[in-house]
Amino acid sequence: MLKETVAFLEERKKSQKTFRYEILIVDDGSRDTTKDVAIEFAKLHKHVDIRVLVLEKNRGKGGAVTQGMLSARGEQCLMVDADGATRFSDLTKLEEAIQDKEVAIAVGSRSHLVTTEAVVKRSFIRNFLMRCFHGLVYILGIRGIEDTQCGFKLFTRGAAQQIFPNMHVERWIFDIECLMIAQLVRIPITEVQVNWHEIDGSKINLMVDSLQMARDLFLIRLNYVLGLWKVDTRKVAKSE
Repeated sequence: MLKETVAFLEERKKSQKTFRYEILIVDDGSRDTTKDVAIEFAKLHKHVDIRVLVLEKNRGKGGAVTQGMLSARGEQCLMVDADGATRFSDLTKLEEAIQDKEVAIAVGSRSHLVTTEAVVKRSFIRNFLMRCFHGLVYILGIRGIEDTQCGFKLFTRGAAQQIFPNMHVERWIFDIECLMIAQLVRIPITEVQVNWHEIDGSKINLMVDSLQMARDLFLIRLNYVLGLWKVDTRKVAKSE
């Protein structure tokens, strides 16, 4: 994934003299060699602006993404999973969707792949739970976005500064709160179809995490409905 990313961005840099980028790798307190691999890659690519952010303890995917976004310095901030499931060059499609906008979000979407072989061959229980989750998202969470969970989302800096200082959820379902905040403050969201393929080795426990995500989804909606969680404009000001 890192090699593909650097190759694409370096090619862009050659063709666009004013183009600049940084790569921020967030290690969510992992116990494996993620940190060492990231640092070694940075050492081998000293011409690339690579920063490695290591969290002292595991905070969950949402916590890691939030810390990365709060540390990002670019005018556009891309959230991308490290597994390489999404073709990185599809960044161009997301950029086109938010072009000339100061506050906007483009979210990668796999909704066009629901009838493809990769999805059809999944187990019945996995597809059933996926449909149940999408139904709950529609009822309790986000409407107007078919794929909320794709790990390929592009934020303008203005959008990121309004959303991530207000995040509460740090587990897998953080995408829902992220997009919910965006809708609450009327940030335009564009869904963009991207090239994606299944990657083996998922750390999600299908049954346990599905129940956890359903509970978290309900709690997110409940907290915002009751006014326990609010988008605090003072937090936005502090993040600038």
